[in-house]
Amino acid sequence: MTTLATDPQPIVIVSGLPRSGTSMMMRMLAAGGVPLVTDDARQPDPSNPLGFFEDERVKQLPRGETAWLAEAAGCAVKVVSPLLRFLPPHYRYDVLFMQRPIEEIMASQAAMLRQRDAAWDAGADDRVRADYARHLTTVQDWFAAQPHMRALNVPYADVVSQPAAHAARIAAFLARGLDVPAMAAAVER
Repeated sequence: MTTLATDPQPIVIVSGLPRSGTSMMMRMLAAGGVPLVTDDARQPDPSNPLGFFEDERVKQLPRGETAWLAEAAGCAVKVVSPLLRFLPPHYRYDVLFMQRPIEEIMASQAAMLRQRDAAWDAGADDRVRADYARHLTTVQDWFAAQPHMRALNVPYADVVSQPAAHAARIAAFLARGLDVPAMAAAVER
């Protein structure tokens, strides 16, 4: 099946920095009725006990391996924000871009690494914080220049505190008959 810009269903991309709530959003979309593209290779762990909802093929986007996207029309795919620029422009995308304060992201990453007994270089925090801030600005500017993409910024904390309102907002953006109450119920406070 080939997906062209004229096909009715764009690919739903769930994106953001790592630890920004992308797994939560994938879980919400699945509950609402959006099919997911995931290979389940990365199993749940203490840092994401409900699952990661990833597909290893996403990591091959920078190498131009994109043929698998032809089967993703109408489905949701999780793509971390540094890889967005490798999505081929001959598909249409509805991007749900998760936003979370950089301090929370960094704290979540540090906690995840501690759970895995991996090192976190706290000395690099200032550089990482600046890199993340620069990246987020660049991504927002980049979205504005992509005619094949529509993006909705989704604030993580607001989704957690008001899941029903944000589930309705997301369903309206995607313009599908999604199960909004089920989406809201998928949010773990």
